[in-house]
Amino acid sequence: MSETQTIVKTGSSSDFTVSNAAARQIAAISAKEPAPIMLRISVEGGGCTGFQYKFELITKTEADDFVFEQAGAKVVIDEMSLQYMTGSQIDYVDDLIGASFQIKNPNATSSCGCGTSFAL
Repeated sequence: MSETQTIVKTGSSSDFTVSNAAARQIAAISAKEPAPIMLRISVEGGGCTGFQYKFELITKTEADDFVFEQAGAKVVIDEMSLQYMTGSQIDYVDDLIGASFQIKNPNATSSCGCGTSFAL
């Protein structure tokens, strides 16, 4: 029986960065799970302004994924989604409105009030 090996493509900080606050939150979530998890971010059509971010917890990567790591926390973005997010940063914000992961995307020409939808 042959073994298959997943090739992990490590992303560079010019492609995408993870803030310290986001890394701490991902690590806190992972600590509560039975297996180490990663945060997957993808871009899909839809939302108020054309595109929207989708967040999900995963345990395995796919062949077209790039992995970005900060302080042991891993964020996974597929190759197609990364095209829309180059130069972006994920942050975790906890303020009066609530707590959430937020993407700071320099390529977005507009975004909605909730911060999960954007246009290019």
